[in-house]
Amino acid sequence: MQRRPFVFSLAALALVSAHAQPVPLRVLVHDSFELPPPLLAQFEKDAGAKLQLIKGGDAGEMLNKLILTRAKPIADVVFGIDNALLPRAEKAGVLDAYDGPAARRPSAAPLGGALVPVDYGFVALNIDKAWFAQRKLALPRSLDELAQPAYRDLLVVQNPATSSPGQAFLQATIAGLGEEAAFAWWGRLRANGVKVAKGWTEAYYTEFTRNGGTRPIVVSYASSPAAEVFFSKDAPAESPTANLFLPGGVYRQVEGVALVKGAAPAARAAAGQFIEFLRSAPVQQALQTSMWMFPAEAGAPRVEVMRRHASEPQAFSNPPAELASERSRAWQERWTRVVLK
Repeated sequence: MQRRPFVFSLAALALVSAHAQPVPLRVLVHDSFELPPPLLAQFEKDAGAKLQLIKGGDAGEMLNKLILTRAKPIADVVFGIDNALLPRAEKAGVLDAYDGPAARRPSAAPLGGALVPVDYGFVALNIDKAWFAQRKLALPRSLDELAQPAYRDLLVVQNPATSSPGQAFLQATIAGLGEEAAFAWWGRLRANGVKVAKGWTEAYYTEFTRNGGTRPIVVSYASSPAAEVFFSKDAPAESPTANLFLPGGVYRQVEGVALVKGAAPAARAAAGQFIEFLRSAPVQQALQTSMWMFPAEAGAPRVEVMRRHASEPQAFSNPPAELASERSRAWQERWTRVVLK
């Protein structure tokens, strides 16, 4: 008579244990995604989830993987699709709308469609302040001046076919100058000795004069001067680099997070919690010095190094997202003919 309650208790315990198991949550991210491990561990504890972070390459590669696997999704939630890639993601039908609090709150940098904004930044020119001061050379005031003989052999850019900041800078010039004028300018820039690097790392850490190269002007990010201070061993009061926000030479990138269409139903609740997590105050603070972006949450405070050394431009030049989605490959091919061949 006493065995049945005992058997029933074992079954109930097994059922409770099964429910206590963390829910696997597959999160597809680009290679630049980075948050402090204690924050991620706290999310897992609060959400009852086990994170499986899947690095998908750069944002474009990551989206390609989502599209190729849409019949059997490899992730439950995706972070890192930006305003430039959103039209392609929407057209491919790989994202699901999320209507939780984070999606309804105001954002400092809005996005459309299914993406909930998480952070934003600016691709722009950076200069080596000491190099210009030592030579008493005035900074260029426009893209047109940058292509003049006084600035010959001073600029390094990234190839837009292999680099996201290179692609962003190309699109900024097209939006700011107009397509025909932009490619005419790129032609003048080639004649003026512009150097092309494969990617940001090569441009910044090999070609830029701050790191032993010969080019004192580089396409980088508005947050790069802050990063210079943050990672410096001697904690300088001022950054050795500065932003050069020329009209037609600034692009705003906004990154978002979204549910993946067709993902595991069991993970949907945890995926929504992850979206809320990315817009939470601790994450919005941490991403400023882990991914070097500005927080998308309206009113989120800036960490000191970003507040003091990462200036925001008053204006930027982004082409309409739909146009950029349709024309980006043609623009890359034309840029290659004008600048490299």
